[in-house]
Amino acid sequence: MFTRNVLLLFLAQVVFVSGSVLTVTIGGIVGSRLAPTAALATLPVSLMVVGTALTTVPATLLMQRFGRRIGFAGAAGLAMGAALLAAGALDRGSFGLFCAATAGVGASLAFSQQFRFAAAESVAPERAGQAISFILLGSIGGALLGPELAARGQLLVPELPFRGAALALAGLFAVAAAILLALGPTRRIDAATDARPPRPLGEMVRSPLFLVAVAGGVVGQGVMTFVMTATPVSMHVMDGHSMADTAGVIRAHVIGMYLPSLASAALIARFGPIRLMVVGVGAMLATLAIGFSGQAVLHYWWALVLLGIGWNFLFVGGTTLLVRTYRPSERFRAQAVNEASVFGVSALASLLAGTLMAELGWTRLLIVALPFVLAMGVALLLHLRRPVPAAA
Repeated sequence: MFTRNVLLLFLAQVVFVSGSVLTVTIGGIVGSRLAPTAALATLPVSLMVVGTALTTVPATLLMQRFGRRIGFAGAAGLAMGAALLAAGALDRGSFGLFCAATAGVGASLAFSQQFRFAAAESVAPERAGQAISFILLGSIGGALLGPELAARGQLLVPELPFRGAALALAGLFAVAAAILLALGPTRRIDAATDARPPRPLGEMVRSPLFLVAVAGGVVGQGVMTFVMTATPVSMHVMDGHSMADTAGVIRAHVIGMYLPSLASAALIARFGPIRLMVVGVGAMLATLAIGFSGQAVLHYWWALVLLGIGWNFLFVGGTTLLVRTYRPSERFRAQAVNEASVFGVSALASLLAGTLMAELGWTRLLIVALPFVLAMGVALLLHLRRPVPAAA
């Protein structure tokens, strides 16, 4: 059904998402044990997101210069080194080294965020939505593997919780590097295939549909990161729920993020990306409503599952809409603007989550997210009847 490149990117996605989910699951918990103050407990997770945000534009430029294959394989090597550094930090009990390790993981994730664009470029234009959804579907493996490594990592080296998980993750990233070195060229890599010259950057980013596409990723990723970063601390540290329950909620959340990819491509084909994004906003509003209603394990579980679904519909819908708004000659600039916006806001949301969690608590933290979700909903409704171009 898909090209060899798409299948290889699917496997690499499993590994990179495992690393991301593992870091989110244990980052706040390790931080609460090693950080000098409670307000810094989520700093390791925040630095992962900051690392992603700061590396998005350099990652795009490096791949434009050296190609997808070298960029992706190099990112896997960076992630392997970061996982080994995390193991060393846990061995020494060093909060600073652990933060550096999570920032390194985040930098590697900036490259992996381009998997979906590489997949879209490896298939016929009309199948781009399917390829994007398939790559995100590969994240279900990471959703299962990451929390499992977190839970079992406590048993591998009992005196140093999670060190064994970090070492196992380093091995997985080594496998990912080998997989990514086998990538072939994409089919649609040349601006020369487009007779139209690239537009000035200002003209490109002022396109209403371009702005809506980027906003979908910004709000989806930002709100998701904001709530997800705070969840392990709220559940395990403040509410006293077990590590197993906390890992289970994060696992369900990540599955909720990616399992809808089985249907999202078909839904886009039937209803269009903007309508899918409207449903995503509805799922996020349901997340906040459940979060307001209580803090039992079941409340967290349903809230985080719906948060994941809302993210998927906003992210997949926004990405599919984005690739229809720029010319092939503009692809690297458009992708750089999108990734820098999405992960810049996500980094800020993650940094604020720890502080606001410590000062405001879970319910008020959710209230902070509400205006952004409502604003996204209004923007989508205003564009609901605007014609969406076919694939470029």
